Amino acid sequence: FGNFARLFSDTLFMRWLGNTLLVSVCSCALTTLFILMVSYALSRLRFRMRKPIMNVLLVLGMFPGFMSMIAVYFILKAMGLTNSLLALILVYSGSGALSYYICKGFFDTVPRAMEEAAILDGASQPVVFAKIILPLAKPIIVYTVLTSFIAPWCDFIFVNTIISDRDKYTVALGLYKMINAEKNSFNDNFTVFCAGAFVVGAIVVSLFMSMQKYYVEGITAGSVKG
Repeated sequence: FGNFARLFSDTLFMRWLGNTLLVSVCSCALTTLFILMVSYALSRLRFRMRKPIMNVLLVLGMFPGFMSMIAVYFILKAMGLTNSLLALILVYSGSGALSYYICKGFFDTVPRAMEEAAILDGASQPVVFAKIILPLAKPIIVYTVLTSFIAPWCDFIFVNTIISDRDKYTVALGLYKMINAEKNSFNDNFTVFCAGAFVVGAIVVSLFMSMQKYYVEGITAGSVKG
């Protein structure tokens, strides 16, 4: 317990945890919104170049995000957004729509008769999406929220590239710097690092356990059709 006391009193862990929560929640909200809208459009709407767009998005989603790290850094530097939490939110949520395929598979299973009946009653596509599709898509929404939250919560590479101000560190970068700041800091702070890792892991585990039912339903329902 002394390690937990040192973690909260001798470090900026609470500041780092707050930064991580802010970035993760904002990125999660934007990414979930992007994925739901793109998935609905590709599942329900029929337009020219629909299938080529789906194929391009699928191929781009196969490449790891860190391959674009250098280009993203220089773009953010040109815009004056380096060393800011806003930059992290933009980076994490910018490519969110590339993960559309599971959510689209879920929307494909929703009967079109319900949508057609609403349109005959005068509902527009946005109304159908908001009042008919989304209430039926609770499992896939929970799945999307969880996967969108965990990526920025655990990321280290982009944070280490973009953030240099100690007050703006996320938990991953802050704990790493804590045990690598000085020559003997690893031996002195390793147990404190483990305490911080336990807190971070406990939050993620609690989140998954509380939403496990919907997570399983979402991923299984979304894999019925591609």
